[in-house]
Amino acid sequence: MLTKEDKEYQDQCLERGQEVAIRRKPLSARVVSILRSKAKNRKNITLGMLKKVYRRGQGAYLSSGSRPRTSMASWSMGRVNSYMRGDKARTADAAIYNKYQKRR
Repeated sequence: MLTKEDKEYQDQCLERGQEVAIRRKPLSARVVSILRSKAKNRKNITLGMLKKVYRRGQGAYLSSGSRPRTSMASWSMGRVNSYMRGDKARTADAAIYNKYQKRR
């Protein structure tokens, strides 16, 4: 169900003939602090990279199914840990890694 502000935003976009942008729920402060501590311990991995990998982990959980009794948070954090180790998530999220490496 949409909030009043989201409904007004949707109506304004539709009046102007624009596509309605989906507003994502922000990551919790706990998740951000965990990701920040993981990024602080590594030289070539930033907080922004880990946030994007975490979001991709959420999307993978919702789109491709997952193991039974596994929460979205644990699935996403597992993807972050795999990314940091350089396992399969690093190859799946190579675009994120390459984008941030070009900035340096």
